[in-house]
Amino acid sequence: MRLTPLVLALSLSGGGTIVCGQEAQPPGSEAKKPPTPEHTGIHALFRNLGEDYKHLWSTDNAVVALVGGGVALAVHPLDPTFNVHLRSHYTLVNDIYAPAKYYGDTPEQVALSLGTYAMGRMLDAPKASHLGMDLLRAQILGESMIEPLKFAVGRERPDGSNHQSFPSGHSAVTFAAATVIERHLGWKRAALGYLIAGYVASSRLHDNVHYVSDVAFGAAVGTIAGRTVTQHGPAVWTFVPAQTQGGYGLFITRRFTP
Repeated sequence: MRLTPLVLALSLSGGGTIVCGQEAQPPGSEAKKPPTPEHTGIHALFRNLGEDYKHLWSTDNAVVALVGGGVALAVHPLDPTFNVHLRSHYTLVNDIYAPAKYYGDTPEQVALSLGTYAMGRMLDAPKASHLGMDLLRAQILGESMIEPLKFAVGRERPDGSNHQSFPSGHSAVTFAAATVIERHLGWKRAALGYLIAGYVASSRLHDNVHYVSDVAFGAAVGTIAGRTVTQHGPAVWTFVPAQTQGGYGLFITRRFTP
C-alpha cells in the first residue's frame, strides 16, 4: 500500500497553509493492478451492512458531519428567502427540473443500484456487480440515517406539506451514489455523478420542498454513507484534526491501495 499525503492545515485564527507531497514509489509499482473484486451476494450484503454500521462511528465521518452541520448553520439565515431566487415562471426551467424529483427518489436509486449489480452478474463483470452492491448498501445506510433525523427534528417544509424537511433525502441518496462512484472509479469519472447530485439538490429548492440548510446537511449524510461502505476503495480519505501554529488545522490524507 502506498501513501500519498495531501495535507490541509487551516488555522482557526484565520491563517491557512496548504502542503502537498507524495512518497516515492518502488520500482515496478506502476505496473501493479488493483485486485479484481469478487462477486457479492445477499449474504454478503447483510454481513457488510453490519460492518458499515460499526464504521459509521469514526473520526472521518464525525468531521464530515461537523463540516456539513457547519455549512447548514452558516446558510440557515438564508432559508426564508433563498428558494425565491430559484423559483421560475418559465415552463422550460420547470421542465428541466421535473426529472430530478424522480431520479433523486429512493426507489429509483435502489432500482439503479440493483440494475448495476444485475448487469455485472449477467455479464460476468465483478467490478460492476461490486459497484452495484456498494450503491445499494449506501442507499440503505443513508436512508437509515435520514428517516430518523426527519422525524426527530420535525421541521416543516417550506411549502407546508409535512414536517419532514430536515435533512433532504433526495440530496442524501444522490450524494451517496456520487461518492460511491468516486471511490470506485475516481474523481474524473464521478464528476457527472456530483453534477447530477447538485442538480437534484437545487431542484428541491426550486420545488420549494426543502430549505438550503436541509440540502446542505443531506449532502453530508449522503457523503458519510458513501464513504462508509467503500472503505475498501482504491482511494481512502482520512481526516485528522490537529493543533497548528496559531490555531488548529485539519489534516487530510489520501491512501491509495495498489
